[in-house]
Amino acid sequence: MLLVLALAAAIWGLGRLMGASRSARLYLLGLLYVAVLMIHVALPEGHGLRAATGGSAALWLLLGGFAVLVLVYRLGLGKLRARAQPQVDPAPVSARMSDSELDRYARHIVLRELGGPGQKKLRAARVLVVGAGGLGAPALQYLAAAGVGTIGVIDGDVVENANLQRQVIHTDARIGMPKVFSAQAAMLAQNPHVTVRPYHRRLTEEIARELFADYDLVLDGTDNFTTRYLVNRAAVAARLPLVSGALSQWEGQLSVFDPARGAPCYQCLFPEAPAPGLAPSCAEAGVLGPLPGVVGAMMAVEAVKLIAGAGQPLRGEMLIYDALWGETRKIRLHRRADCPVCCAAAPDLAKP
Repeated sequence: MLLVLALAAAIWGLGRLMGASRSARLYLLGLLYVAVLMIHVALPEGHGLRAATGGSAALWLLLGGFAVLVLVYRLGLGKLRARAQPQVDPAPVSARMSDSELDRYARHIVLRELGGPGQKKLRAARVLVVGAGGLGAPALQYLAAAGVGTIGVIDGDVVENANLQRQVIHTDARIGMPKVFSAQAAMLAQNPHVTVRPYHRRLTEEIARELFADYDLVLDGTDNFTTRYLVNRAAVAARLPLVSGALSQWEGQLSVFDPARGAPCYQCLFPEAPAPGLAPSCAEAGVLGPLPGVVGAMMAVEAVKLIAGAGQPLRGEMLIYDALWGETRKIRLHRRADCPVCCAAAPDLAKP
């Protein structure tokens, strides 16, 4: 027993003198503990090594159990302390772009429709992306690359092997990781000048209003009607433009729903969800791998245009892209006078 304690003290003391980290020293102590247990399991009773290390494994098992309890207690206490700490707002971003940013965004700055003022607007913008899947993946990548200052992403799923055929922001090594954290890692690796806010949870009615209030613009990359209707209601209530994309097999759709500026909302176009089976999901009907990249990148383009005030966003229009035949077309959209979201329940939203 004393021999083992002496070895543990030597490991800890010598490790500290040699500059080994605390985690490395703890790792070595763990190896020593495992070695002692193996001695008691593998060697017969009465063996000299068993006698020198306490004679029985029971004492070491009790000691290990006590250490585990202490570790669990400290971890729990640390989490409680972290939750009790007041939330500190991040340091304000300098109004002046660094040389690195100027060089990074040079191709934007020379565009007449964007220029320096447009890039500054992107840098000050706060964009929320709902869904980090097929549409969210390319949209998030290009928003980060474009220099959108604050990007929120909310999604309750984890990365799966079946996602990687089209959700290019994720990697094979991150299978099992929450999608929002996988996306955050990729975005910050692409552009360390942006702030990413990951929300690993489902969007619900209880949190939508408060969450949307923190942003200037919303992108909807979800794949179910329940969430789409919820996103639409929350965006209308917050008077935020909503860039919405959708996919089906070889076809993609894109529009900007913005009732606060005279355009229809999502529910004007789709008053009710289709009956089960009439609109199969991507998992049921399939989807071409590059198609979400095309439509998701278009969503990012619309977001940049809305933020910078460039060109003409797809307000009151839907762009339809047929990848199989290489065709695009646009259709006009109109508000419905009886829409329960943007007209009947809130007629003032027609006023800017």
